Amino acid sequence: MAAPLSVGRPELCVGAVAVRDGCLLLIRRTTKPSIGRWTLPGGRVEAGESIIAAVIREVREETGLDALCGPFRGWVERVGVEHHFVILDFDITVLTDDEPVAASDASAAEWVPLDALRSRDVVDGLIDFLVDHGVLEGGVPGFS
Repeated sequence: MAAPLSVGRPELCVGAVAVRDGCLLLIRRTTKPSIGRWTLPGGRVEAGESIIAAVIREVREETGLDALCGPFRGWVERVGVEHHFVILDFDITVLTDDEPVAASDASAAEWVPLDALRSRDVVDGLIDFLVDHGVLEGGVPGFS
Protein backbone atom coordinates (compact mmCIF):
# COMPACT_ATOMS: atom_id res chain seq x y z
CA MET A 1 0.00 0.00 0.00
CA ALA A 2 1.34 3.45 -0.95
CA ALA A 3 2.13 6.00 1.74
CA PRO A 4 -0.23 8.99 1.99
CA LEU A 5 0.77 12.02 -0.05
CA SER A 6 0.59 14.33 2.96
CA VAL A 7 0.63 14.16 6.73
CA GLY A 8 -2.13 15.63 8.88
CA ARG A 9 -5.15 17.75 8.13
CA PRO A 10 -5.20 20.57 5.59
CA GLU A 11 -4.09 23.92 7.01
CA LEU A 12 -5.81 27.19 6.11
CA CYS A 13 -3.38 29.78 4.78
CA VAL A 14 -3.59 33.21 3.15
CA GLY A 15 -1.60 35.05 0.51
CA ALA A 16 -1.39 38.71 -0.48
CA VAL A 17 -1.41 39.95 -4.07
CA ALA A 18 -0.06 43.51 -4.29
CA VAL A 19 0.61 45.08 -7.68
CA ARG A 20 1.91 48.64 -7.87
CA ASP A 21 3.47 50.48 -10.81
CA GLY A 22 3.82 47.25 -12.79
CA CYS A 23 5.52 45.42 -9.94
CA LEU A 24 4.41 42.51 -7.74
CA LEU A 25 5.31 42.30 -4.05
CA LEU A 26 7.25 39.07 -3.45
CA ILE A 27 9.19 37.50 -0.60
CA ARG A 28 11.91 34.84 -0.60
CA ARG A 29 11.00 31.99 1.75
CA THR A 30 13.22 30.87 4.64
CA THR A 31 11.04 27.93 5.71
CA LYS A 32 9.74 24.69 4.23
CA PRO A 33 8.36 24.12 1.74
CA SER A 34 10.20 25.95 -1.04
CA ILE A 35 13.05 27.41 0.99
CA GLY A 36 14.89 30.09 -1.02
CA ARG A 37 12.16 30.50 -3.64
CA TRP A 38 10.10 33.61 -4.32
CA THR A 39 6.38 33.78 -3.55
CA LEU A 40 3.57 36.05 -2.39
CA PRO A 41 3.64 37.20 1.22
CA GLY A 42 1.42 34.99 3.34
CA GLY A 43 1.17 32.11 5.74
CA ARG A 44 -1.03 30.16 8.13
CA VAL A 45 -4.19 31.54 9.72
CA GLU A 46 -3.75 31.31 13.49
CA ALA A 47 -6.38 29.85 15.82
CA GLY A 48 -9.10 32.43 16.51
CA GLU A 49 -7.77 34.82 13.84
CA SER A 50 -9.94 36.13 11.02
CA ILE A 51 -8.75 35.55 7.47
CA ILE A 52 -8.50 39.30 6.83
CA ALA A 53 -6.47 39.83 10.01
CA ALA A 54 -4.15 37.00 8.93
CA VAL A 55 -3.51 38.66 5.55
CA ILE A 56 -2.64 41.99 7.17
CA ARG A 57 -0.47 40.32 9.85
CA GLU A 58 1.45 38.18 7.38
CA VAL A 59 2.20 41.13 5.10
CA ARG A 60 3.47 43.17 8.06
CA GLU A 61 5.51 40.25 9.47
CA GLU A 62 7.18 39.33 6.17
CA THR A 63 7.64 42.75 4.53
CA GLY A 64 7.29 45.37 7.29
CA LEU A 65 4.53 47.03 5.26
CA ASP A 66 1.06 47.98 6.45
CA ALA A 67 -1.76 47.05 4.11
CA LEU A 68 -5.50 46.90 3.67
CA CYS A 69 -7.04 43.61 2.65
CA GLY A 70 -9.14 43.88 -0.50
CA PRO A 71 -11.23 41.40 -2.46
CA PHE A 72 -10.64 37.69 -2.74
CA ARG A 73 -8.48 36.92 -5.82
CA GLY A 74 -8.46 33.10 -5.85
CA TRP A 75 -7.27 29.98 -4.10
CA VAL A 76 -4.73 27.21 -4.54
CA GLU A 77 -4.11 23.91 -2.84
CA ARG A 78 -0.56 22.69 -2.24
CA VAL A 79 -0.05 19.11 -1.09
CA GLY A 80 3.29 17.50 -0.32
CA VAL A 81 4.71 14.76 1.87
CA GLU A 82 4.86 17.03 4.93
CA HIS A 83 2.11 19.57 4.19
CA HIS A 84 -1.37 20.18 2.86
CA PHE A 85 -2.16 23.89 2.51
CA VAL A 86 -5.35 25.50 1.24
CA ILE A 87 -4.30 29.07 0.42
CA LEU A 88 -6.82 31.89 -0.01
CA ASP A 89 -5.23 34.79 -1.92
CA PHE A 90 -6.50 38.35 -1.54
CA ASP A 91 -5.68 41.60 -3.28
CA ILE A 92 -4.11 44.08 -0.91
CA THR A 93 -3.35 47.77 -0.96
CA VAL A 94 -0.03 48.76 0.60
CA LEU A 95 -0.55 51.94 2.61
CA THR A 96 2.86 53.62 2.22
CA ASP A 97 5.57 54.11 -0.39
CA ASP A 98 8.13 52.52 1.96
CA GLU A 99 10.32 49.79 0.55
CA PRO A 100 9.61 46.29 1.88
CA VAL A 101 12.01 44.94 4.49
CA ALA A 102 12.30 41.18 4.91
CA ALA A 103 11.38 39.80 8.30
CA SER A 104 9.84 36.72 9.91
CA ASP A 105 9.77 33.88 7.34
CA ALA A 106 11.38 35.93 4.55
CA SER A 107 15.04 36.41 3.65
CA ALA A 108 14.19 39.10 1.09
CA ALA A 109 11.19 41.21 0.12
CA GLU A 110 10.95 43.22 -3.09
CA TRP A 111 8.68 44.87 -5.60
CA VAL A 112 9.49 42.75 -8.66
CA PRO A 113 8.58 44.03 -12.15
CA LEU A 114 5.95 41.75 -13.68
CA ASP A 115 8.07 41.33 -16.80
CA ALA A 116 11.04 40.17 -14.66
CA LEU A 117 9.25 37.27 -12.97
CA ARG A 118 10.91 34.79 -15.35
CA SER A 119 14.30 35.70 -13.85
CA ARG A 120 13.16 34.68 -10.37
CA ASP A 121 13.03 31.20 -8.90
CA VAL A 122 9.34 31.40 -8.01
CA VAL A 123 7.42 28.67 -6.21
CA ASP A 124 5.72 26.01 -8.30
CA GLY A 125 2.38 27.15 -9.66
CA LEU A 126 2.78 30.87 -8.96
CA ILE A 127 3.01 31.91 -12.62
CA ASP A 128 -0.02 29.78 -13.50
CA PHE A 129 -1.99 31.33 -10.62
CA LEU A 130 -1.06 34.87 -11.69
CA VAL A 131 -2.11 34.17 -15.29
CA ASP A 132 -5.30 32.31 -14.35
CA HIS A 133 -6.37 35.11 -12.01
CA GLY A 134 -5.63 38.06 -14.28
CA VAL A 135 -2.50 39.43 -12.61
CA LEU A 136 -0.34 38.55 -15.62
CA GLU A 137 -2.00 39.01 -18.98
CA GLY A 138 -1.12 36.27 -21.41
CA GLY A 139 1.55 34.80 -19.18
CA VAL A 140 5.25 35.29 -19.07
CA PRO A 141 7.40 34.11 -21.98
CA GLY A 142 9.49 31.10 -21.05
CA PHE A 143 6.97 29.59 -18.64
CA SER A 144 4.66 26.78 -19.54
